[in-house]
This record gives sequence, structure tokens and C-alpha cells, in this order.
Amino acid sequence: PYGTGTDISTCGPDDSQQQGGQQSLPPPPLWVERWGAIATDFAHSSAGASVDQKDKKSAEKAAMANCRSNGGVACEIELDYANGCAVLVIGKTGHNAKAGETIESATHKAMEVCKAADTKCFVYYAACSLPVRVR
Repeated sequence: PYGTGTDISTCGPDDSQQQGGQQSLPPPPLWVERWGAIATDFAHSSAGASVDQKDKKSAEKAAMANCRSNGGVACEIELDYANGCAVLVIGKTGHNAKAGETIESATHKAMEVCKAADTKCFVYYAACSLPVRVR
């Protein structure tokens, strides 16, 4: 019974998936960026941050609001970043914020700056705002 009367022309890819003789590929992934920011007011022992915001303005606004809600009066944006990570490092006499592809790379950059001019350096805050795949 096998092989008799079988139409082998129906085997293979569906013609509806072909364009110009080639099989169509799925659409490429689509990513949307995500922003974060760090705001500080060390005169009033305050800091604030935001993550996963849709744009720079939203990230900065959220970080400023967070800084003020933590007691800040004269909060200023220390750092904004997109599609990566950021850390805030504090030393005995100062602070700095750096961004990087990972928390480890951002930490390395910030610690180098701190240790060059300060002592007792430690990571006060670390977070990532990574792109989101929407397709």
C-alpha cells in the first residue's frame, strides 16, 4: 500500500512561506530601550534612583522624586544610563556614579575612581535597566 498512488509533490515546505523561491524568515527581534538614573543630595544625606523607564526624561524625573522622598532638598542627577547597569560608590570623603554593561563593569569603573582619591569605598547602590524584547 505504501508508495502506490502517493503524490510526493505535497511534501516539503508550504508554498505560502516562500517568497521568490526562498523560504521567508521570521521577523528580527525588536527591542525597546530602558533607562535608569541616579540622583543625589549628599548635603542632606539623600539619594534616589529609577530603573526600567521608557526614556531619559522619565528616568531622571523618577530618580529626582525618589531622592526628594528620601529627604533630599537640592537633588541633582548624578548619572543617567540606557540599556545597562549603574552603581553609586561612596567613600569616606566623596562619591561617584558610573554605568557599564554589567554591574561588575560599572562597579570596577566607580571603585577605581573612588580608590584613587578616597578610602573606605563601598557600593551604596547598584541596578540595571536592560532593553526589553517586544518581538
